[in-house]
Amino acid sequence: MKKSYRVKRERDFNDIFTKGKNVANRKFVVYCLPKDQAHFRVGLSVSKKLGNAVMRNRIKRRLRHVLIECQQELVTDDFVIIARKGVEELSYQEIKKNLIHVLKLAKLYQEGVAIEKES
Repeated sequence: MKKSYRVKRERDFNDIFTKGKNVANRKFVVYCLPKDQAHFRVGLSVSKKLGNAVMRNRIKRRLRHVLIECQQELVTDDFVIIARKGVEELSYQEIKKNLIHVLKLAKLYQEGVAIEKES
């Protein structure tokens, strides 16, 4: 995932947490903030409670992979995904199903509406 698709600065994270809305299911919490930009930006948060560095990085890699697969259906907002306890035990397909579910609840995932991306 390109750097332009990531939320990196602390100020951006704080804006999303304070001004945005949040939606959750059993495995993920998503904070989102509507923005007028060319594409979405995402921040990932995986707590040390979920495992060692290897496990946390595996979870983040899987989340990024799901987002890359679904990037055509995602709206152009900023959002932060927080992984909850239990995600470390899920397979890739279960992570994908749970993440798409919570993104639909947050109205960030719109099936069938392919948003044109810049070349």
